[in-house]
Amino acid sequence: MYQPTPLETYLKQYFGYDTFRPGQRQIIEEALQNRDLLAVMPTGGGKSLCFQLPALLKPGLTVVVSPLIALMQDQVDTLLNNGIGATFLNSSLEWEAVRSREREILQGRIKLLYIAPERLLSESFLPFLESARSRVGISAFAVDEAHCVSAWGHDFRPEYRQLKVLRQRYREIPVFAFTATATKRVREDICTQLNLNNPRIYIASFNRPNLYYEVKRKNRQSYNQLLQAIRAQKGSSGIVYCLSRRKVDEIAFRLEKDGISCLPYHAGMESEKRIDNQNRFIRDDVQVIVATVAFGMGINKPDVRFVFHYELPRNLEGYYQESGRAGRDGEPANCILFYSPGDKPRIDYLIDQKPDENEQRLARQQLNQIIDYVEGTECRRTIQLRYFGERFSGNCDNCDNCRNPQPIEDWTIEAQKFLSCVARCREKFGMTHIIDVLRGSSKKRVLDYGHHLLSTYGIGKDRSADEWKHLSRSLLHQGLLNETNDGYRVLKLNKKSWQILKKVRSVSIAVPQTTTKTTKADKNPRQIEVELLFDRLRLLRKNLADAQSVPPYVIFADSSLRVMARQQPQTREEFAKVPGVGARKLERYGDRFLSEIREFARERKPPVQVASDTQMTTFGLYQQGLNIEEIARERGLRPSTITSHLSELIEMRQPIDLDCLVSPERQKAIVAAIEKVGEKALTPIRDALGEEYNYEEIRLTRSRWRREKEDEEEPF
Repeated sequence: MYQPTPLETYLKQYFGYDTFRPGQRQIIEEALQNRDLLAVMPTGGGKSLCFQLPALLKPGLTVVVSPLIALMQDQVDTLLNNGIGATFLNSSLEWEAVRSREREILQGRIKLLYIAPERLLSESFLPFLESARSRVGISAFAVDEAHCVSAWGHDFRPEYRQLKVLRQRYREIPVFAFTATATKRVREDICTQLNLNNPRIYIASFNRPNLYYEVKRKNRQSYNQLLQAIRAQKGSSGIVYCLSRRKVDEIAFRLEKDGISCLPYHAGMESEKRIDNQNRFIRDDVQVIVATVAFGMGINKPDVRFVFHYELPRNLEGYYQESGRAGRDGEPANCILFYSPGDKPRIDYLIDQKPDENEQRLARQQLNQIIDYVEGTECRRTIQLRYFGERFSGNCDNCDNCRNPQPIEDWTIEAQKFLSCVARCREKFGMTHIIDVLRGSSKKRVLDYGHHLLSTYGIGKDRSADEWKHLSRSLLHQGLLNETNDGYRVLKLNKKSWQILKKVRSVSIAVPQTTTKTTKADKNPRQIEVELLFDRLRLLRKNLADAQSVPPYVIFADSSLRVMARQQPQTREEFAKVPGVGARKLERYGDRFLSEIREFARERKPPVQVASDTQMTTFGLYQQGLNIEEIARERGLRPSTITSHLSELIEMRQPIDLDCLVSPERQKAIVAAIEKVGEKALTPIRDALGEEYNYEEIRLTRSRWRREKEDEEEPF
């Protein structure tokens, strides 16, 4: 029987962390009491640890039901790297491998078994499960991705329905259900379908505070917008979602042509190629995967630093799921949705292909909800979390609307007009009809219902239809108005609506402006040094992972590498304090990473001089992926001035990638001219090269040549 001991001790020993994430300890304590439970925790909230740690502390085998082969293998690789006995059984294994793993289970060497529902409940496997129960015992069944049980979930899988057999056959064994998203209806269905016995239900916040949300309106050069956004990520791993297979192939081709290491992924590809592309992305062989929503559940890569949607998603829940694949490790990540009104007709076409009219109606409501999101001026989190029934106060300071707020105006009178019209139309119509009445439309539907005779008819002619739509969305996002969720989107008044109508509550809304000013964050030399060491540690991690044929994050998470880069531990004792460094990883990798950190410290020669504020401002913009012309426009300076800044920074040994500014071939010709005529003056060098070379590229190349010459004369 489990003996109470500080759980944090085991957490550090097995997983390398000193403290639990919010909610984890409570769920683990419930699991250790052998009671059924349902936990709804957002992606990146640490669901897996909630059944993995209890499995280690209780006698016997924990059986984990998982829907995807890739998900099983990924979690088993991570557990094995932590020195934990784990395995999986699925169709990817040969017969001999299955028998070998079954022997290990019966010998008590395995604590966690990952298995698909079909195999778990098959007639051929159930006798083995009985043997495992009698020989080593079964401590729990953990159902991962439990929303697959419910027909109301976003990824229903009929085979999951069979899992109710577990309760019938093993009444004394607790069942744990885990999922990232589930509405109240889905939660109830999960409990019913799995026959959970008086389960303890834990619902965590859907808020992912580490994710930055932004909506960018596409311009005519939308591909260039995407390319610039990816370049600003400085080589970090990311996903680009597109609606169609054709668009996936097109964007992947163009990005590869423009120097972005990427691969496509969609259901139209051959299975082997699709799996290979997925694995190459997971193992950091490429920076970007361009995909349809076929690339989704089961991608357990925690260090995805950005998820960009190049086209409008079909619904808000899908967008939350897809964007949530960024930053699973809790580190900052960027989620940008590129939006154009032209995206809507394409989704309308897809909806028209649905055979059932009710499905079409619900799909259109979901489409309108995502449009409300992208065109909304309130805090993005407020809109997202309200969809899941969670209240959020707003002003998250980590979305575009909160960081660059639009001017706030008092629209109480307009709100009273709008809500009054909803009331006089007897709360039986949607936004479009209410706006038609307010603006005095002579549409047949308005006349047929006699709404041209209402006192609110035509009282809103002073505002455009778009302004009324914006008000309606703001009222919904602020919880000042409700709408039905049956596909018809009928507006309904609530308690706060009546407070507005009775003039005891005012209404303020953010009014969209035609232009918004963006701010650029500068980086100081210390931040740059940390990023340089982080990149070095990532490369070491990649080499170690390749040697073991595992994804890099199995070695260490990005969050652990960032702490190493900031703190630069010099001893094993210091290294052991880094989050994610458990006993097994300290012994296995400590010396390699310490050696790399010490070598970096020896090599890091301080700049010859301290960069000025104006130079560092230029450098900060360069670090964000802007080219010389873009930096000059941003700062209101001439390109030649920006070139001078970058040249001086190169000589100061700041990390400027010259190859991105001057092609290696032209650098070679410039260096040859410098060595022939000398480096003191630019004009003789240009004369030797010819008019096809400009002074800017000569100045930049000369700066690196000077730095390299100095390094040769004064080695470290």
